Amino acid sequence: MQIHVVKSKIHRVQVTGADLNYIGSITIDEDLMDAANIIEGEKVQIVNNNNGERLETYAIPGPRNTGEITLNGAAARKVAKGDILILITYAMMDIEEAKSFKPSLVFPEEGTNLLK
Repeated sequence: MQIHVVKSKIHRVQVTGADLNYIGSITIDEDLMDAANIIEGEKVQIVNNNNGERLETYAIPGPRNTGEITLNGAAARKVAKGDILILITYAMMDIEEAKSFKPSLVFPEEGTNLLK
């Protein structure tokens, strides 16, 4: 049997932009993506702490060491600049593997979204 488990989480990042006229996705500072083991094109669940919205899209890398977190396309309507988000990815694995798996958990600096 395989189950979905949390693969990575970027906890409490602040939205830096919302671009309705972009194709879609979430732009994430590439340093944050690396720290959380998120790859380009990977599905990301977005939880908005400010309004309770939950949505899914895919990750694209943003410039390093900028703290960029930009929602693009229709997802831009679900956030406002300054909102606090939790970004989560999941993986499928055998239940025995899942019992010992350790997710990548990232807790950036609040206000800058930069790695501590």
